Amino acid sequence: MLAQISMFPLGKASGLSEDVAGVIEMIEQSGLPYQLTSMGTLIEGEWDEVIELIGRCRKRLLEKHERIYLVMKVDDQKGVTGKLRGKISSVEKRLGHEVSK
Repeated sequence: MLAQISMFPLGKASGLSEDVAGVIEMIEQSGLPYQLTSMGTLIEGEWDEVIELIGRCRKRLLEKHERIYLVMKVDDQKGVTGKLRGKISSVEKRLGHEVSK
């Protein structure tokens, strides 16, 4: 399963990087493959482990803030792994070169 999440506190004027860094640290500690982008984070793993991780990240933000924003998209395909890098590799193969990262 490949999940894309965006999660941050609402009502905070600026300085979200500290909160985002705390969530990314939790994702790193999980050992699951992930990729940080400027608009969200991709996480790859089995449904239960990814959802449990997202729940823990949500809880961490709610311990410090009254309100958070969370968007999640999921691509769940039976028996398929390596999607985090595989989808990009497929496009690069068709282009004949690496894409900007």
